[in-house]
Amino acid sequence: MAMWRKRWKRSGACVLLLMLTGCVATGALPADPEQEGLDERIVIRFSHVVAEHTPKGQAARRFAELVHRYTGGRVEVRVFPNAQLYSDDDEMEAVRRGDVELIAPATAKIVHEFPEWQVFDLPYAFPNEEAVARAMDGPIGQRLLAGLTRDNLVGLAIWDNGFKQMTSSVRPLRRPEDFRGLVFRTMGSPVLDEQFRLLGAHPVHVPFDRLYAALERGAVDGQENTLSNIYTRRLYEVQRYLTISNHGYLGYVVIANRDFWESLPPDIRRQVQRALDETTAWIRQYARAANVEALELLKRTGRMEIHVQTPEERQAWRAAFGDLDKWMEQQIGSDLMRELRALTAAELPNR
Repeated sequence: MAMWRKRWKRSGACVLLLMLTGCVATGALPADPEQEGLDERIVIRFSHVVAEHTPKGQAARRFAELVHRYTGGRVEVRVFPNAQLYSDDDEMEAVRRGDVELIAPATAKIVHEFPEWQVFDLPYAFPNEEAVARAMDGPIGQRLLAGLTRDNLVGLAIWDNGFKQMTSSVRPLRRPEDFRGLVFRTMGSPVLDEQFRLLGAHPVHVPFDRLYAALERGAVDGQENTLSNIYTRRLYEVQRYLTISNHGYLGYVVIANRDFWESLPPDIRRQVQRALDETTAWIRQYARAANVEALELLKRTGRMEIHVQTPEERQAWRAAFGDLDKWMEQQIGSDLMRELRALTAAELPNR
């Protein structure tokens, strides 16, 4: 038996050697289609912190599909949602280092490095989405994006999410005094911190991926967010009261690693930018529809008391903010504030 085993081993080895040498000689080694073209394919890792079904999550997926289509599969965008790779506190450094190629943080998350972006955080700065679009598409948006082109970063687009609303687990938020003594989560933007201080609340910075847990354990009493984020993050489970205030706007800035962006072949870069531009136009409409739908879904849960701010309440909130415009001017400069005032001087109807 031992002799037969040795003969079978020798025979098997000879057959395998003949097969391999024959294949090499004839060039007939079978190709793995999954590996073909990997050397030519460009991979873009796109990290963000929200759920896939939010406006930003859907925009990221759509962008990836358009890039694949317009580049004929030469570029693959791999999307990592829900802070799978980095939290919103860490993603700026990650893209700067080149650990990812693309991020889309909330504008409020970059203001410590780029203070001018606080223009989007100023409460009641924009009467409606049309005014926001004019700011994003016009000289203000161009100036802000151009200012990002440093420190191995480059700004590529500004994406919409919509107007923010106020929520609380303690009591309804109708008058400025209702905020007094409550702890509110913020994204760390100085103007947002000042907004809550003027209302008598205590601002606390909490990363978005930890927000639900902070609300659940009572570390914070309330927060501000778009309706789509409130619904998809199930914040209605830990927040009892919702005020439809439309007091501030939440947008995102798409930022790339500059070394990577400039290394792309010009034709590829044009097609990726084309996909970004089309996605920017698309998300503007999608975000509006998503927030309308989210409000209906929140009503169906029966978990929140929903109050729509009256014109009188709106005026009281604005009065509570007092000289916040002047404070803001010291933060971002008078030129940008003049541009913002000129943009919204033609009074557009409120939402």
